[in-house]
Amino acid sequence: MITTTIVVLILVVAGLLGLRLLDYQADKQLFAELRARQPAEPGYFDPAMLNGLPLAAQRFFTFCIAPGTPLYTVADIAMTGRFGMGSRLKPDYLDMQARQILAPPAGFIWQMQARRNLWRIAGSDSASWTRFWLFELLPVARKGASLDQRRAAFGRYVAEAVFWTPAAVLPRTGVSWSHLSDNSARLTVNQQGLSQTVELTVADNGQPVLVSMMRWSDANRQRRYTLQPFGGYLSDFRDFGGFTLPSHVEAGNHFGTPDYFPFFVADVQQIRWPHSSTRVSG
Repeated sequence: MITTTIVVLILVVAGLLGLRLLDYQADKQLFAELRARQPAEPGYFDPAMLNGLPLAAQRFFTFCIAPGTPLYTVADIAMTGRFGMGSRLKPDYLDMQARQILAPPAGFIWQMQARRNLWRIAGSDSASWTRFWLFELLPVARKGASLDQRRAAFGRYVAEAVFWTPAAVLPRTGVSWSHLSDNSARLTVNQQGLSQTVELTVADNGQPVLVSMMRWSDANRQRRYTLQPFGGYLSDFRDFGGFTLPSHVEAGNHFGTPDYFPFFVADVQQIRWPHSSTRVSG
């Protein structure tokens, strides 16, 4: 009996390790695929591109992109910070390190490791999956490529494109801006059968202050997918190769309500603009 139990345990552990290895391989492949989405000839920013945009949108792009900057739309982002596993009243923050390839409209992958005392959580999030592991062995969150997953992820990377890959939200087919006020504008992105609006508030000099939207999410008491407020605050702007971008972001669900909880608190360490011909391991 003891021998049988040991054999079963070995088989279970081997199966979990094999599944974890498959996750690593999927991460590696998606990292490479998204990096390859960088335009080979991106063109260069010219303020004349902003003619006809709402005033707040014009000021935003003028602040974020220096004239003559290559219009890269794929960013390789390294970040540290805190990731909340709890609620507004009990955040349960873990210290995190993460790397993200943001490549709108193709998608993104966010690979994260987080810890608090003896707790260790690692995994990745994308438009196709959410996969996180406890101690690299026990799966604690695992979602596949459903329409709900795609829709929720789409909202995330449209919002993140506003402040980390602004060249991706310059006006073009499927991307439009509308006026809200002298200091705010609404972005609407229609891609891949999905639609997302994001509201951007800027300071007088065009610096983005906050981003908000109605996002498709199940982060609620009912654990049921629905549209609900999401947003965050942007600060500590730095130059990243001609782009002036926030290096500190605090964001969360139920933005603008008493239940707002900034579960995502990130400090960007580096943003690189990979060339389309390069490949990188996950």
